[in-house]
Amino acid sequence: MPATSTHVPVLLHESIQGLRIKGDGTYIDCTFGRGGHSQLLLEGLTNKGQLFLLDQDPSAIEYAQQKFGSDERVKIIHQTFANLAEVGRDHDLLAKVDGIFFDLGVSSPQLDEAQRGFSFSHDGPLDMRMNTSAGDTAAEWLASVSAKELITVLFEFGEERHAKKIANKIFDQQQVSAIKTTKQLAEIVKDCYPSNYQGTHPATGTFQAIRIAINQELQSLHKGLDAAFDFLNGGGRLAVISFHSLEDRIVKRFIRDTKQQDLLPKLPVMPELNDHLKSVGKLIRPSEQELKVNPRARSGRLRIAEKVLK
Repeated sequence: MPATSTHVPVLLHESIQGLRIKGDGTYIDCTFGRGGHSQLLLEGLTNKGQLFLLDQDPSAIEYAQQKFGSDERVKIIHQTFANLAEVGRDHDLLAKVDGIFFDLGVSSPQLDEAQRGFSFSHDGPLDMRMNTSAGDTAAEWLASVSAKELITVLFEFGEERHAKKIANKIFDQQQVSAIKTTKQLAEIVKDCYPSNYQGTHPATGTFQAIRIAINQELQSLHKGLDAAFDFLNGGGRLAVISFHSLEDRIVKRFIRDTKQQDLLPKLPVMPELNDHLKSVGKLIRPSEQELKVNPRARSGRLRIAEKVLK
């Protein structure tokens, strides 16, 4: 059975409004999670509409099958959005999709289930894989990574100012005995901070960095956005919720760079340079009212863009 931890969708209504749902349209939810956004999206579709649900987490797919498996409008696919291009080709979606949605980061069920190893708030095996059926766990990755690479990961993906000290202490500990649990890792990181430190939990950046590294999250986002652009039709909308500056920067630059392609010389052999994304409105953050209900939404930020054909 999939995890039943309550998940409160972030920026729910703002995301669906931004996608501007058409009753007979075709949509892709690239990060199903527990289906909060998909549920509301489906309410806007007629029986002629179509929704593709993707997630790389087997428990999310199991939940999707239970919740939407009998809905003929829904196609459920166990796949990472890094392979969105493959999914789109398999289902002949080139320039045929009216809206594509990404809700990046970790869901509440993933955070709250100690066995998943995403959170330093729960002691459990150091896993952190989005797809529990593939790839190395965080513990396995830490056992093989060099101190130099670990410093780079902590600094670039966790924006961790104590990256060198933390990486060296992790590496030294690994020479004595393997780090296998979230509590072990969190304690090592905490010891690298001053005793009078006040702020977010010291392990926040380290856990984020390792999670991003083992799941190749930033590379996947680049691939997913590239594919999304190809599959959107003219007037199709892209909505992306991110939870830290690294993701948001990628999304912002992606939208900007497709627009800047229009400044390049128009070559007959490269008609795709005529198409671009334009931002719809400004960056959207959770309201105070939403934060009272769901404090985990505090770092959420939503960008919406529309594909323009020239």
